[in-house]
Amino acid sequence: MAIYVQKDPFDPSYCLNTLQKDSGVGALVTFVGYVRDINEGMPVQSMYLEHYPGVTEQALGKIADQAQTQWPLLSVDIYHRVGNMSAGEPIVFVGVCSAHRQAAFDACNFIMDYLKTRAPLWKQEHGPRGSHWVEGRDSDLNAAARWDTLRQS
Repeated sequence: MAIYVQKDPFDPSYCLNTLQKDSGVGALVTFVGYVRDINEGMPVQSMYLEHYPGVTEQALGKIADQAQTQWPLLSVDIYHRVGNMSAGEPIVFVGVCSAHRQAAFDACNFIMDYLKTRAPLWKQEHGPRGSHWVEGRDSDLNAAARWDTLRQS
């Protein structure tokens, strides 16, 4: 497992190419999220992502640990940008390897759903009409809640 929280841009193809470390990998699933140039109909020129150094890495590590407990994973890598980013830049990379595809798909979805709702990260969007902090969405909370139900059964 590797967790990277950084101001510097990352190359998703590099992240992908370094993920498979085990010859038993039968499935590799990734997610790359980008800074959108429009959000809820409003233009976005850039984004600032605030975090608590040390706390953020710990929270992402806990999410990855939970995924490894729930599914038989061979590796998990998470890269997350903080600071200033322009529209179109990658903001997050999640990569998961397992012997079988369903575990990799489910774990990647779980990590992203929990990352969106449980990681101590705050987004401020900047556009032609000024800046505003982005509120969490009910759809993200509902997506994460489905895993809570699964984990309790």
